[in-house]
Amino acid sequence: MCREASARTPPVTPVRCADVSPRRDSEPDDARTRAARDRVAYFGPRGTFTEEAVLTQADLAEQSLVPIATVPQVISTVEHGDADWGVVPIENSIEGSVSVTLDTLAFESELLIQREIDLPIVLNLCARPGTRIDDVTTVLSHPHAHAQCRGWMSRKLPDATLVAANSTAEAARQVSRSRRTDQAAIGTAFAAELYGLELLASEIEDHPENRTRFVLLGRGVPGPTGHDKTSIVCFQREDKPGSLLAILQEFAARGINLNKLESRPTKRGLGQYCFFIDCTGHIADEVVADCLRTLAARQAEVKFLGSYPVAGEEEAHARRTAVGRAARAAERWMDGLRAQIRAEGHA
Repeated sequence: MCREASARTPPVTPVRCADVSPRRDSEPDDARTRAARDRVAYFGPRGTFTEEAVLTQADLAEQSLVPIATVPQVISTVEHGDADWGVVPIENSIEGSVSVTLDTLAFESELLIQREIDLPIVLNLCARPGTRIDDVTTVLSHPHAHAQCRGWMSRKLPDATLVAANSTAEAARQVSRSRRTDQAAIGTAFAAELYGLELLASEIEDHPENRTRFVLLGRGVPGPTGHDKTSIVCFQREDKPGSLLAILQEFAARGINLNKLESRPTKRGLGQYCFFIDCTGHIADEVVADCLRTLAARQAEVKFLGSYPVAGEEEAHARRTAVGRAARAAERWMDGLRAQIRAEGHA
């Protein structure tokens, strides 16, 4: 991946974390090789689910990976040119959207989404070697991780004090640096190994289908792949009955499917909201372009967040195959109906 190709990021084949050895800025390397690699900032420190998501993308894993402490700092690092790309979480299947990511993209950044990455989430309780689960009185983790293990915690550690950390990896790092033997962290097995912790319990998330979506941020718009998504933010010009309906009708009238609709405060006053919308299609598709053009002209102020490939090539292929099969079946059905039309003058 090179800077000149930022407007057309190629699709990649996902790989497992164990299949790649990520590059670090601290590793020895010659100047020519360093110059050829992009810098990919991600929500750190090392051992986060975001790093795992990066490592599933073969083209990203071979770049120089730079852990950054917060989501806004990841985005600003790319904005200021100190990194070529940024990877941040944007949505969890259990806890919903990551509001700090949405707000930063909507109000503080001009970066665009280049692709999305879906990652299954497996959470573990980890602690310093020698700690038993009965010893644990304090559990550190990111608030989303705490929430995703609420049921397990109420059954196994109902009296434990929950302490918020900036990330699951930061929680693991704090536990590893403490001398206390009554602390544990909820996080990844990767982070536990990285910080020398032992797993006290595995797969403690309440929902086994738990997944988090991450986005790759950069400049420019990748070309259409045939299985794309477009993200925008709509700001109503005036608050009146039917204003949201008018926005949605622009999509419905053109047969554009909405994948997401979410309201967020505009930060301009109480009761003022904007709408985050994901729709099927790419800005290169004329029907999508016409919809956004009409929205901007008639209905709302529109901020474009990107047109980009949908995560999961296998799922994308399956959907395209199913759509094609359904279209062929419908065509045969219609041909059968038309074949029954009698010629004029025949009874």
